[in-house]
This record gives sequence, C-alpha cells and structure tokens, in this order.
Amino acid sequence: MSPRPVGSRPTLSLVAETAGTSVPTVSKVLRGGTDVSAETRAKVMEAVRAVGYTRRGGAKIESVRDESGLSNVLTLVVTHFEGSWANLVIAGVGREAAAAGLDVVLTLAEPHGDWVSRVLRRRGVGTIGTLVDPTSRQFNALFAAGVPVVLIDPMSTPPPGVASIGVANWDGGRMAGEHLLSLGHERMGVVAGHARHLYSRARVDGFRAAADTAPAGGATVSVAYGGWNRAKAATATHTLLDKDPGITGIFACSDPMALGIYDALGARGLRIPEDVSVIGFDDLPEAYCVSPGLTTVRQPSTELGAAAVRLLIDLSRSEEGGTRRPARMELATELVVRASTGPAPAGAALRR
Repeated sequence: MSPRPVGSRPTLSLVAETAGTSVPTVSKVLRGGTDVSAETRAKVMEAVRAVGYTRRGGAKIESVRDESGLSNVLTLVVTHFEGSWANLVIAGVGREAAAAGLDVVLTLAEPHGDWVSRVLRRRGVGTIGTLVDPTSRQFNALFAAGVPVVLIDPMSTPPPGVASIGVANWDGGRMAGEHLLSLGHERMGVVAGHARHLYSRARVDGFRAAADTAPAGGATVSVAYGGWNRAKAATATHTLLDKDPGITGIFACSDPMALGIYDALGARGLRIPEDVSVIGFDDLPEAYCVSPGLTTVRQPSTELGAAAVRLLIDLSRSEEGGTRRPARMELATELVVRASTGPAPAGAALRR
C-alpha cells in the first residue's frame, strides 16, 4: 500500500486497499448493504478504523424524501422499550421530532444483533441512542458513514466526536444525601445500578460527597448493587441491612429499585419512614402512586428526549456534520419531597 500524503484526508480507495476489497464493496458496507459477507464487513470496518476514514459531512435535515419516505427520519436506538423512564424519553423524542417535521424509527439493539447496518440503510438525519452502549466498532461504522450521533446519558465514556446529553447525576445524588443528613440520618445505604455505568457512579459519588460533609465524619455510607432491577434491589437491601442493621436511610439510584427497597423493608417488618427512610431517583409515575409516596430526585426524562432531538438536528445542519466534538449537555435535577423520608429514629443502632 502506498503511503498517504501527510495531511491528506483518508479516502474510500484507501479503505478498499487496506481491506483488500473494492471501492463499491466499501461503499456498500457503509450504506448498510446486506449482500456482503460478515467477514468482508469486518475487514472493511477494521480498515475504516485503521485509516481514520469518515465521510465528509453528515445527513442534512433539508434532504428531499426518497421513494421509501425515509430521508426525513431519525433513528432512536434502545435496548428495550419497557419501563416508565424509557416511555417518557421516547415520548419526548417523538413530540420534538414531530414538531420538526421528522418521523422516528425505533430500532431495538439486541445484544448480538447488527443494528448498525439497519441504521445505515436509512438516509436519515442521524441517530439517538439511549439505554445502549455502542462498541468502538459500531461507533466507527456510524462515523465512517457520516451519521451524526447523540447519546442520552451514555453508560460509558463516549469517544471524541459523540454528542451526549444527560442530567446532573452527581448533583442529584448530593441532594439525596443532604436531604437525609438534614433529617438526622447518619448511617445510610445506597442501592446502586451497575458499577460500570457512569450515571450510577455519579449518583453514588454525589451521595458520598454529601455524607463527607457531616461533622467529624459522623455519617457512614454502605453501597450494594441492584442492577436497575426491582427484585435485585430487594436482595441488595437485605444485604445492606444484614451487614448494618442500624441503617436508617437508603438512597436508590432509580425509582424502580426504590420499590424493591419497599419490598425488602416490608418483608423485614420495617416501616417507611418510621424505621427507614427511602429516597429514589427519576420521579416516575410509580413514585407518587406507591404508598407512602416516594421522595425522589426528579430528572426531566421527557425533556431529555426532546433536547436530544434538537441537538441532533443542530449536528445534522452543521457544516462539519458529525465530525466535530460537541460538548456534553446536562439538564438540572431537583429534589421532590414526599412521605417516604422522615427524621432518623432514636435507638436505631440497637435495631436487630
């Protein structure tokens, strides 16, 4: 392979030469064509990564609809549709897209499915990902095809050039901790999501930071992981209380996990908030339907979806498409106090 001149832009020809295939085949892979073998597709995408190829410019929102009617669409990629939070985000995406004259295609990212090729086959304005953690190879494929990408609260640190929008997770965790401290709780627990998820770690870190402000280090925080799942959160709550029966306040990193805490406390004959205060994160409909009403940190879930659409449209209209490096955007969180939190009970340290 002949050396590429210094400062020159990688071309399809260079990708084809590196992959040992033809330019039409490379182009077909980057359009999501199905009549290419998995082996050839892998070679092309490895060559794309190796030479740093990206298509000049991204999809334009002003593009004219083709015969399929799919030119003025955006793709929303998710790993599941179930759950109140996902539904609120999808609603925000749908409403904002409709206001912009766009249609939304929902794409399910199965664990071993080739969702990227399905995205590439649509000539849309770009892709929004939520509850999905793309691999570097998947990102490379989208970049190479010039597809703008916006992630909603990414699970792991996205590569340069990927826009992301989320909420003030650390600040929300801090507010939860400060609320329990203000009620006199000194022995506290956290039921976190997954240890590797950025937003779970941020919420836990913010809560710990609040506890660190307690006078003379008087507050302790124990953490167990509930995996964003109600049943697992109940198990995590039992783990916390088995290790420290004196815990009087528990912070759940999501409202569904808070319901698991309710389950575990009920099974142990403990009352909310008389024996243990509980605070969640999300402010989903479940938070005010459960009894007692759940104190929680509200995140603007619907607005997250709407803001992601606006950001994607801005990227698709920019001269550089998806190649520039946008800053992360964050929306504020706020504390919503209901009946599940109260003053720390006296003599809690003696509880068995």
